[in-house]
Amino acid sequence: MNFRYIFILVLSMFFLSFGLPEKIKKKVFKEIKSTYDVEKFEFSAFKISDTVAKELPSKFETDNFFEIRSENNRIGFAYVAKAPSKTAQFDYLILLDSDLIVKKAKVLIYREEYGGEIGSKRWLRQFIGKTPEDELKYEQDIVAISGATISVRSMTSAVNDVLRSLKMLQSKNIL
Repeated sequence: MNFRYIFILVLSMFFLSFGLPEKIKKKVFKEIKSTYDVEKFEFSAFKISDTVAKELPSKFETDNFFEIRSENNRIGFAYVAKAPSKTAQFDYLILLDSDLIVKKAKVLIYREEYGGEIGSKRWLRQFIGKTPEDELKYEQDIVAISGATISVRSMTSAVNDVLRSLKMLQSKNIL
């Protein structure tokens, strides 16, 4: 009988280990509350089959793409991932409305000494309103930042990949 309890405990710990780290989750929830102007909401993983996920330019797994609901209505989606900077990676968030239009882009954690300006609200505002039909071009649609070239290109590429992925999911009637 003790073996059964140990097995259940280990299995529970295994499943609880997936999902967003607590520090990231708190930041994501704060952004959801302010962006969608809601106090209470449901936040759940949006499952995409492994077969479809493998075809997408961005990584879509159960721990980084979420549906956001309030009062039983879908109000949007959250995409959380990492992108490379010069020597490390930074965590970012893209919030979308129910029509898959970018409502907010946010750098959650930046781990470099230089280039942190990509986390500024003013710079990130460039992504708001973008749709799966858009293709962003560095130095045309997206302003460069001196000292943050790698991070700027990386964030631009990451947003483009997410938008392309969303377009593919729309074409397959998954979203």
